[in-house]
Amino acid sequence: MEIRNTRERDLPQVLRIYDDARASLRALGIDQWQDGYPEERDIRRDMEDGVSRVVEENGVVVATAAVYVGHEPTYDVIYDGKWRTESETYGILHRIAVSPEARGKNVAGALFDYCAQLSRCAGVTSLRCDTHRGNTVMRHTLEKNGYALRGVIYLLSGAERVAYEKNL
Repeated sequence: MEIRNTRERDLPQVLRIYDDARASLRALGIDQWQDGYPEERDIRRDMEDGVSRVVEENGVVVATAAVYVGHEPTYDVIYDGKWRTESETYGILHRIAVSPEARGKNVAGALFDYCAQLSRCAGVTSLRCDTHRGNTVMRHTLEKNGYALRGVIYLLSGAERVAYEKNL
């Protein structure tokens, strides 16, 4: 497996992976991403910002995410809990999606490890991520990879998300 920046030629595969993820979430009765998000423009913006990543295996894109070190404004206020660290900068993972063919191969774990590596190189000591309360698959994946539930955050849209953090 290779993790690298998303390229223009990856867009059709990335869009298909997100379509498959939306269908999986819909089948589970989860409203996350059912409004079409993330859209091509979101991925292109991530590409321009240098944060869009893909996991490639044998020449095929099998997963995608926005992975970077920075600050997420929606993490500034947390309810029903507390962040372990007070840092303004941390590793961030957003929009993680794995193709159906690659599920169960610890591809998401590779993305978490990649984020940890980026963070360590930047001198950052914590990683943060959020997901829909009902997304039990992602919640299990986060916990399996050492993330702890820290509380609740709200997106700019007002949607509630459960927030996780991992200290390095």
